[in-house]
Amino acid sequence: MSDLIRNKEKIQKIIYNIRGQQVMLDSDLAKLYEVPTSRLNEQVKRNIERFPEDFMFRLSKKEWENLKSQNATSSWGGRRKLPFVFTEQGVSSLSGVLKSKIAVKVNISIMRAFVGMRKFISKNAAIFQRLDNVELKQLETDHKINEILNALEDNSLKPKQGIFFDGQIFDAYLFV
Repeated sequence: MSDLIRNKEKIQKIIYNIRGQQVMLDSDLAKLYEVPTSRLNEQVKRNIERFPEDFMFRLSKKEWENLKSQNATSSWGGRRKLPFVFTEQGVSSLSGVLKSKIAVKVNISIMRAFVGMRKFISKNAAIFQRLDNVELKQLETDHKINEILNALEDNSLKPKQGIFFDGQIFDAYLFV
């Protein structure tokens, strides 16, 4: 059995956020299930009624390029078709399509990884919200500081009348 199956963190690294959903690539799933990607996709096509659009969809060319660039991996080339990605429900449906001992174990490991990610997000949602608020306040403060600096650099703020001469101001301590 693959070491990847036993390690929830490694599985979580191959779960991507695409179109606002957590998904896994067909090729990554095929590696976990220890079957060729073509075999996995073949079984899906034979049982397509188990995979509605919210369970599985094909990546667009832009999404695929973006995903490859995020992972800085060039060895993913050579695909004739854009990959399918499977949501958590789609991965669950795969267990009914791929019938092997390893498929059962892989499926359980993947479900645990999805659940672990959901728990992490829900536990830290308040922290993420607070970080967003701090970020917004920082941006507001930066904007105000820039306005002040721009005003200081602007010559129109020079006093029109000086103490002694037109446009000149003397320091009171220096004068005394």
